[in-house]
Amino acid sequence: MKAVVYEGPRSVSVKNVPDARIERPTDVLVRITTTNICGSDLHMYEGRTDFETGRTFGHENLGEVIEVGQGVDKIKVGEMVCLPFNVACGFCKNCERGYTNYCLTAQPDPHLAGAAYGFADMGPYQGGQAELLRVPWGDFNCLRLGEDARERQTDYVMLSDIFPTGYHATEMAGVRPGDSVAIMGAGPVGLMAAYSSVLKGAGKVMVVDRHADRLALAERIGCLPINDATENPVERILDETMGLGADRGCECVGYQAHDPQGNEHPDDTLNKLVRSVRFTGGIGVVGVFIPQDPGSPDPLEKQGKVALDYGMHWFKGQTMGSGQCPVKRYNRQLRDLVAAGKAKPSFVVSHELPLDEAPNGYEHFDRRDNGWTKVVLHPGAA
Repeated sequence: MKAVVYEGPRSVSVKNVPDARIERPTDVLVRITTTNICGSDLHMYEGRTDFETGRTFGHENLGEVIEVGQGVDKIKVGEMVCLPFNVACGFCKNCERGYTNYCLTAQPDPHLAGAAYGFADMGPYQGGQAELLRVPWGDFNCLRLGEDARERQTDYVMLSDIFPTGYHATEMAGVRPGDSVAIMGAGPVGLMAAYSSVLKGAGKVMVVDRHADRLALAERIGCLPINDATENPVERILDETMGLGADRGCECVGYQAHDPQGNEHPDDTLNKLVRSVRFTGGIGVVGVFIPQDPGSPDPLEKQGKVALDYGMHWFKGQTMGSGQCPVKRYNRQLRDLVAAGKAKPSFVVSHELPLDEAPNGYEHFDRRDNGWTKVVLHPGAA
């Protein structure tokens, strides 16, 4: 089968690799029809993690079931399914508590928790930027889609990661109807956090970024765009909230945050939220931070540490939630919003490419080229 293979920093290729196959009775085999390039892929693509060369990328996946193991009861051949990026067993202590993002069974390292397709330090599972994908514990991990799935793949594939992840940021922040919300980052996840805030009935959603195309999408869904290259975002958020600060804040950038001059500061967006969220406000952090980053220019971040303004965070009595999204906690209800026409997360999609053009898609998306807001790949497309 064809797959997108990591060759080294900023280098991927599409090559033939052994076909994914049923390995255990509870497996499901999916023919991938739609798969996305994610901002998390870029961390690995840029060589900032220990993702192994020769592995297949891709954790945002959707496709058709073509084979099921003998132990699969619910999922049927021919069904269209969306796969949470979390690989989870459904029966360990964490899964039973709803923390499928920290499954203890799927992660083979006894000192770690959590697994994902094609992801550094999250198990041996190959990614879905390929023609076929093996789905472990298929009955638990496959989200079945309706009859409109084939025609609306770019909406439903967002249920694999970025739509639930953006929603998770608003849940950890505590967004409620009428709230003012500050979003740091207007990449796909930041836009989904903004969109989720709008769907929840937030009174004012302020989105901070410096890319005009991304800010335009934020404005399109009813948010206030703030360009941090032309104004101080903290001062603007305070001005927009009578000097009190936003009720809630979402960090959707992570450890590779940059200032407008291009200098990397992993603490930048976190500390801006501490300053711009009100006393007793909530902050949700879904931007990626990692235990160590030897390639960072910041001496603290090399050790996985961040210079957080904790004194001010404590003084203001703010709460902060963090971590990867437990996709299954949200994907059914978000699927039903999509099916009912109440949500259309595909508004972030800028490019749909055949799998063979994945290297070109990675290059443009990694450079944040104008207009390349979200890249979707279609294995099997000409």
